[in-house]
Amino acid sequence: MQAPLIKPALAIYTALFLVFLYGPLLVLTILSFQTGPNGGPQFPIIEWSTYWYRDIFGLTPPSRIAPLPIQQSLTRSLMLASMTMVVSTVLGVLSAQAFRTRFKGSGVVFYLIVLGMMVPGVLVGLGLALVANALGVDRTWWGTAFVLHVVYTFPFAFLVILAIFNRFDASVEEASWSLGVSPIRTFRKVTFPLIFPGVLSAMLFAFTLSYDEFSRTLFSSGRDLTLPLAIYGTFSIEIHPNIFAFGVLTTLFSFALLAVYAILMALSVRRAKRVAVQEES
Repeated sequence: MQAPLIKPALAIYTALFLVFLYGPLLVLTILSFQTGPNGGPQFPIIEWSTYWYRDIFGLTPPSRIAPLPIQQSLTRSLMLASMTMVVSTVLGVLSAQAFRTRFKGSGVVFYLIVLGMMVPGVLVGLGLALVANALGVDRTWWGTAFVLHVVYTFPFAFLVILAIFNRFDASVEEASWSLGVSPIRTFRKVTFPLIFPGVLSAMLFAFTLSYDEFSRTLFSSGRDLTLPLAIYGTFSIEIHPNIFAFGVLTTLFSFALLAVYAILMALSVRRAKRVAVQEES
């Protein structure tokens, strides 16, 4: 392609990419302000209103539109994502720490860990459901679904922490050990603060992946629905803008998580720079 045509082509490609990336979110946001309760998910907007946002919080008069079953399912999803985040991050840190030194069979173990995020979720969920039924184990969101979520998110946490350790300067640990500090105290006082940005990233990955997970949860959570399953159940019967309003609120919650992550990351980087300046002086 000739040089003068490269920039316009890249501009068009970028514009199309942004449209496909944020277009659905924009449509969802517009439809969430449809008037209610008779306004449906259609264009043009009949009248702009915050009716469906008030409907989510039970601030509208009773109507034929059933409220979204989000209360308990939202609590389950938040608890499941938090449990998955903690366990996956701890396992990721411990596993990455173990992989800092080569051991026999480390290559096989590495691919076994990564396999958890590569196997299709539907197949894994269906397989676990069949095994649970054969063994007489009840499928629950806090049991079987939790295990599958950890299997899925743990490889992401492991790879993030492993990338941090690959850039880690081991001489600071050796200096601590030479001063007689125990390995556990060295990890707590030296290693962990240095890898803390990676730990934050692993926690964010694990939480968001578990919070939105659908295919694995569908077969393994039993009768108690998590939030994605509850929304899908409502969506498959009749579509109302309250689903879009809740989607906007969920997106804002995700942005809030990113903001907290950015603040913690900035504080961590600032602390690392301050420590580096103190060591140089």
